[in-house]
Amino acid sequence: MKKIVIAADSFKGSISSQTFADVCEAAISSVMPDCNVIKIPLGDGGEGTVDALIDSLHANRMTVKVCDPLMRPCQAVYGITPDGTTAIMEMAQASGLPMLSECERNPMETSTYGTGMMIADALDRGCSHIMLGIGGSATNDGGIGMLRALGAKFYDCDGNLMPYAGSGKDLITICRIDTTGLDPRLSRTQIDVACDVDNPFCGEKGAARVFARQKGADSAMIESLEAGMVHFASVIKAATEHDVTTMAGAGAAGGLGGALAAVLHARLMPGIEMVLDAVDFEHRIVGADMIITGEGRIDSQTLMGKTPSGVLKAALRQSVPVVAIGGSVDYSEALCQAGFAGIFSIQCYPISLEKALDPAVASRNLYDTVKQIISLITAF
Repeated sequence: MKKIVIAADSFKGSISSQTFADVCEAAISSVMPDCNVIKIPLGDGGEGTVDALIDSLHANRMTVKVCDPLMRPCQAVYGITPDGTTAIMEMAQASGLPMLSECERNPMETSTYGTGMMIADALDRGCSHIMLGIGGSATNDGGIGMLRALGAKFYDCDGNLMPYAGSGKDLITICRIDTTGLDPRLSRTQIDVACDVDNPFCGEKGAARVFARQKGADSAMIESLEAGMVHFASVIKAATEHDVTTMAGAGAAGGLGGALAAVLHARLMPGIEMVLDAVDFEHRIVGADMIITGEGRIDSQTLMGKTPSGVLKAALRQSVPVVAIGGSVDYSEALCQAGFAGIFSIQCYPISLEKALDPAVASRNLYDTVKQIISLITAF
């Protein structure tokens, strides 16, 4: 009996990774009804990763009341594995840029406090392992909002407690962190962070100068935020002995990566590596005859830590051929030489982007593409 593994990312704005797997399974079964199809929905830390992991790990969905980036009440959804030990969440559920209108975007005012509330809720439910995606943030608060929600206290240079510190504008006035009030359960909790940027906390490639403008900052705000990040980096070093100014990934999510790593001892890792490890990918593909992977657009960036490249690396270690399928494909020499057995686009005729993104159209085109691939394989 043949064994084919389906392990793809979502087609952003079109079909989920679970739908991709289901459609592929149907297409394969129409040609090879006895094939053993293993479906492993994946993501690389970006949009849809939590949903993919919840599907892959059969996790339970939890809803919790938190604060949005402007401290307004909202609800966030995350997953907990069936054994109750691992929480799967993304900070964008509480502190994400899409939660704000264009006129509300201002990283001087936004906070990661809601992300800390999500983590606290997972601790309350007994989780001892947290998998956290930190893409899509609306914040540049250096993680102070999250830390305050988890019990940290901040003091100004006169020794006064700053009870409401938690946004970008507060960074410049914090002179001391008191971590003794942090939730004690954090010391028994492993936090793994999907972090696909290597930007440091501050500097020319730091959080403020690279990412703050897309979060609503103007030039003056960027300079203020940068000054705050430089200052707060020294405060972090005094409290933890970690230098986030040179720490790769510390600038992710407006400095949240640095706070997680330096204060909460989290592991920053490429998103696809975290996901593949979580779903026990290497073990599940043992003995596979082929793997089908994919993402919405396959191009040169696919090789830069995206889902298909992570799948390919794992498969090559076991000499399993990998076929990549995209909503669109931009071939390059590097892509063609990466080691894929084949790279296919599901678009077989000219079509508008709006129509191509229609879930029904994408699913039908995916089905037809996979069916043709499997039919070709079985002909030999």
